[in-house]
Amino acid sequence: MLLSAFGSLLQLLYLAMLVLAVVAFVFAATAREDAYRAADKKKKSFWMVILGVAVAVNLLIPMLFLQLAGVVASIVFMVDVRPALKAVSGGGGGRSGGSSSDGPYGPYNGGR
Repeated sequence: MLLSAFGSLLQLLYLAMLVLAVVAFVFAATAREDAYRAADKKKKSFWMVILGVAVAVNLLIPMLFLQLAGVVASIVFMVDVRPALKAVSGGGGGRSGGSSSDGPYGPYNGGR
């Protein structure tokens, strides 16, 4: 019973690594090439190859150390490259400009 529970946990871990790699690959594919240059990150083709290899390793060669390398690449893309791409592409979290002191009906200037 303990062995089957460990096997199930390992299968969930493999699935999570695959999903993370696929999501990172899709985000890398949908970003514009010039956004990578503007964010001063590696080229789009670099990230497409790295993340594509991560997806392929997860699907075809289930070797844990190779999958972990793919997870590291996917995490680096998701937490470093993707926010930089969003910042230069104008996708800054749903806010439409303005300052941090803007209220729901316009700027708040302290009663001045």
